[in-house]
Amino acid sequence: MLKINQLHKSYPIGDSSLHVLKGIDLEVNSGEMVAIMGSSGSGKSTLLNIIGMLDEADSGDYILDGVPIKNLTEKKAAVYRNKFLGFIFQSFNLINYKNALENVALPLYYQGLNRKERQEKAKFHLQKVGLLEWAHHLPSELSGGQKQRIAIARALAADPKLLLADEPTGALDTKTSYEIMEFLQQLNDEGKTILIVTHEEDIAEMCKRVVRLRDGIIEEDKKVNQVRASQYV
Repeated sequence: MLKINQLHKSYPIGDSSLHVLKGIDLEVNSGEMVAIMGSSGSGKSTLLNIIGMLDEADSGDYILDGVPIKNLTEKKAAVYRNKFLGFIFQSFNLINYKNALENVALPLYYQGLNRKERQEKAKFHLQKVGLLEWAHHLPSELSGGQKQRIAIARALAADPKLLLADEPTGALDTKTSYEIMEFLQQLNDEGKTILIVTHEEDIAEMCKRVVRLRDGIIEEDKKVNQVRASQYV
């Protein structure tokens, strides 16, 4: 599914540079649920941005679903992101003036689907996250947990190969966080590959594998006995 080999990334700082990623090797197979952890400055956000095609490595190989991700124009990167990836953010990133249905349907617009097809698919995914009856509500009328479920529905709408979740529970209370993790575990049970960046140990333990970054290198990569969120919900 995802294979990264000897990934390096530096950023210019004045007359020098900051070496953020120092030869990252990472492989994620279809159906895995992986947590990426690390303190501020460890490189986890940079790694996520590269995997999400929002940034590009200086050197190394990145292959996603058999496709080399390298030297992409912004247009090509956008096409690949829409084809391969679904994004879930800590701050939800919903469009405030669009209702839930319109937010979920948005990625489908870029896939060229007509309005009727977009709405049907969006309704299907709203049903999947249990919020179909909230389809015509604006984000301002939704709770934090509902917003994140809408964001997950939007991420799923284009049927991505890989879900990338950047601190998906960071803005939520504990109970709601576990409800979101229960839903992500259910998606993973159905075969969806999920990569979660988190700083919360309890959230990481709800994944099947934990990768820890420190100073731009992978310090630890191990499978864990997954804690089921349902036992806390």
